[in-house]
Amino acid sequence: MNEHVLVSGMSGLIGAALRNNIESEYALRALNRSAVDGVETVRADLKDFDAIQPAFENIDTVVHLAAVIHDGYGWQALQDTNVIGTRNVFEAAVQAGVKRVVFTSSGATVAGWEKVEPYKSLVEGRYEQSGDITLIDESMPTRPANMYASTKVWGEAIARHYADNHGLEIICLRIGYASEADKPLDARQFSVWNSQRDVVSAIRLAMHHEMKDTCETFFILSDNKYGYRSLEKARRELGFEPKDSAESYR
Repeated sequence: MNEHVLVSGMSGLIGAALRNNIESEYALRALNRSAVDGVETVRADLKDFDAIQPAFENIDTVVHLAAVIHDGYGWQALQDTNVIGTRNVFEAAVQAGVKRVVFTSSGATVAGWEKVEPYKSLVEGRYEQSGDITLIDESMPTRPANMYASTKVWGEAIARHYADNHGLEIICLRIGYASEADKPLDARQFSVWNSQRDVVSAIRLAMHHEMKDTCETFFILSDNKYGYRSLEKARRELGFEPKDSAESYR
């Protein structure tokens, strides 16, 4: 337990799953608005830079999970947490001498492609009409589906800034749809589903990945037959091999 890891949003779905998986191996600290039982917690709002700074002291790796996850919360909440808050996390990490941040971005950064064919047919479950699919990989332009997704695109951009200009190692994981049910529940989810186990596996790999660049981005999904986001780079460079598949729930 020599490595000290800070997890923002530990009380959330993925934060709790990650804690259960790694707490016996690392010295954990939570950055959370509410207390996390059994874990040292710095209680602060991400938009308050001064308040979050103590959480980063003597930390080796930050896993930044905290986010407002859909547009229904309104622009102010998205701005405070996903825009200002994400910048504050990177800035506090730099000032504290943190080596690496694992940033959970989102597959929603490219979900706007679902508005056009053949991806539209695919996510609507009309597989016979989708034809040949060119999988979307990390080299393709982002196409955010909504304001939430747009804030995640901004998060990736500010990650690149901090990596290039401050030497902070940042891995952006474009995770798919993860839920409390931990299974796909509609046609779209059969394309974009991520099991909690596979997300946690990707985060663990990212924490100690031997980076070729100071900022790297990977799509992370379960092994979905009708997925449209490529896992080739994650498999090849990150060593990610999903254990779960949406088709198991047909």
